[in-house]
Amino acid sequence: MNINLIMLLLVFAAFGLVIWAQFRVKGSFKRWSKVQASSGMTGKDVARRILDDNGLTDVPVEPVQGKLTDHYDPVSRTVRLSEPVYYSDSIAAVSVAAHECGHAVQHKEAYGALVLRHRMFPVANFASGIAPFLLIGGLLLQARGLFGLGILLYAAAVAFQVVTLPVEFNASSRAKTIMVQKGFIRNVEERGVSKVLNAAALTYVASTLYALLELLRFVLLFLSSEE
Repeated sequence: MNINLIMLLLVFAAFGLVIWAQFRVKGSFKRWSKVQASSGMTGKDVARRILDDNGLTDVPVEPVQGKLTDHYDPVSRTVRLSEPVYYSDSIAAVSVAAHECGHAVQHKEAYGALVLRHRMFPVANFASGIAPFLLIGGLLLQARGLFGLGILLYAAAVAFQVVTLPVEFNASSRAKTIMVQKGFIRNVEERGVSKVLNAAALTYVASTLYALLELLRFVLLFLSSEE
């Protein structure tokens, strides 16, 4: 079987994994949103406690519209939680809130992977925006140099995704540890927390795998154009 065809099939398989991972994270969040945390604390309460206990009293916690739109903004140093997380006292809500606060603590401690990710962001943001046009243009115009430049920029965007993985895994690890130590959840509730956070982590893994396979496919196309 032609190597390019094999790569194309692998890319399609990885894309399927991305879709499945997205459904899984939504399903896990929906399931554990129906289970109340024993502490009775809401996502907002958990976030505020974690931030305050880590000396981040100046970092606000704000509600934002949408579902699974939760994030930590390193520029304004703000934890933003989707309304279903901010106001809810479910296992899913407190898990997500603790995870986002994990990023705030990483920022305070200058966690290596997070610092690198922040430095890479401007280049990765530019690269991800222009790379598709260069790749498509290079293929249509049969311009090998243009296509090669597109590959380099796409590689920068992929590198950003790779660096994101340890950042996300570390934030989840911090979240689970803090939640048990502070009594936000009981030991028997750890299973639910793991289900929610592991499902979220899988989306990053799947997306990165897809991007890496796409990059490899482009490289093989570039090399085959020499022949």
